[in-house]
Amino acid sequence: MNLFETRQNKVLVVGDVMLDKYWYGSTERISPEAPVPIVKVKSNDTRAGGAANVGLNLSALKVQADVVGIVGDDGEGKELTDLLDKGQVTARFVQSADKPTITKLRIMSRHQQLLRLDQEETFSSRDALALNDEALAQVDSVAVAVLSDYAKGSLSAIHPLIETFRQRKIPVLVDPKGTDFSRYRGATLLTPNMSEFEAVVGACANEEDVVHKAMTLLDDLNLAALLVTRSEKGMTLFQSEKDPVYFAANAKAVFDVTGAGDTVIATLAAGIAGGLGLEHAVEIANIAAGIAVSKLGTDTVSLAELNAELANHSGLEQQKVISESSLIQSLKAAKQRNEKIVFTNGCFDILHPGHVSYLSAARKLGDKLVVAVNSDASVSRLKGPSRPINDLEHRMHVLGGLASVDWVVPFEEDTPARIIAELVPDVLVKGGDYKLEDIVGADTVISAGGEVKVLNFEDGFSTTGIIEAAHQSSLKR
Repeated sequence: MNLFETRQNKVLVVGDVMLDKYWYGSTERISPEAPVPIVKVKSNDTRAGGAANVGLNLSALKVQADVVGIVGDDGEGKELTDLLDKGQVTARFVQSADKPTITKLRIMSRHQQLLRLDQEETFSSRDALALNDEALAQVDSVAVAVLSDYAKGSLSAIHPLIETFRQRKIPVLVDPKGTDFSRYRGATLLTPNMSEFEAVVGACANEEDVVHKAMTLLDDLNLAALLVTRSEKGMTLFQSEKDPVYFAANAKAVFDVTGAGDTVIATLAAGIAGGLGLEHAVEIANIAAGIAVSKLGTDTVSLAELNAELANHSGLEQQKVISESSLIQSLKAAKQRNEKIVFTNGCFDILHPGHVSYLSAARKLGDKLVVAVNSDASVSRLKGPSRPINDLEHRMHVLGGLASVDWVVPFEEDTPARIIAELVPDVLVKGGDYKLEDIVGADTVISAGGEVKVLNFEDGFSTTGIIEAAHQSSLKR
């Protein structure tokens, strides 16, 4: 199901784009040169951040997105363009002649950030005006505009953008920065967090003070609405001549808040572009934020994850397709009941009898079977640009229809190492002729006292074989 039904309604994202790099490693000793930990780098990851991450969040929700930003004449700018291309987002980047692409390198160990190295310089007014020209050239084709401000200079000439969008009756959603919100006068909606809000209006002594200052800011800036995100207190939506609407925090476990604001404003834009009322769109954005903060680093929330979490909120007793944060809670309850958790993973692009018999055998090894499914982008990286044949939502839905499967959860990486470390199942199962030392996550499970099993696939069935047979059949017609 496409929750927003907006693939035909483009969202234009304008603002500061950046490249987020992550180096992961172990820390086992202190440097003899200085009292700092030595990180032995074992893997790395590169993700799109800022306005670029907003665009990827929109695409993950099946919404068409164009991103306008400024990059340097460098390799990082090319990497950022490639990341958006892979995420089916149109990158309309302006190239700065003398400034680098904003890049943040985070050194990670044991799921904690030890150090961040930033490469950035504030973009010039010349660059900002070139960005405006590129954004305004798209104005006739968009349903909603998002201005993602990270105070890097891309939106230093923001007012003409807001004025033009307003004249065209295009809703303008702003993720603001700094202490001068007058720059955003006339926008449809601002989404500051509580710290940003108080930096502008002053410290709030109590809830009555928050409401009074929010309503005053609405009037002063001629805004239609103000959404203040408030950490453990959830979100509060303020609108002119209406009572505030409070949304309780939805996060079950806060792992990393990086990029959560991008998820919120992307989900809001998707909802509004799809015709949802503002309060309904905020309700869904609040749920999406709860999923986002349960992930490590800059990441997206997929439509499948959001639909699964929305189904949980609808009061249905048992949901098979589930978000990772909800699964963690479900596994805690299962382990308290002394149930044995079995885990397997794969692309499951075209489900065939070999898969069905394999999953049935895996389920017999314990009380609950978790199936982790590679995202569409991950399948493409592993199998080639022509795959997957079926998108993530459909693959998960089909798996959820099997009696042997208890939970289906998506993951973005090429291997399930991280999610196995998060879930720590009792039994890890792989199909084929794997050796123990070649199975990703085996060391994690064994060190926790669990088991690793290798099951044979049923002979004569493979997804590749089915695709090749279908191709040959079409050639004969």
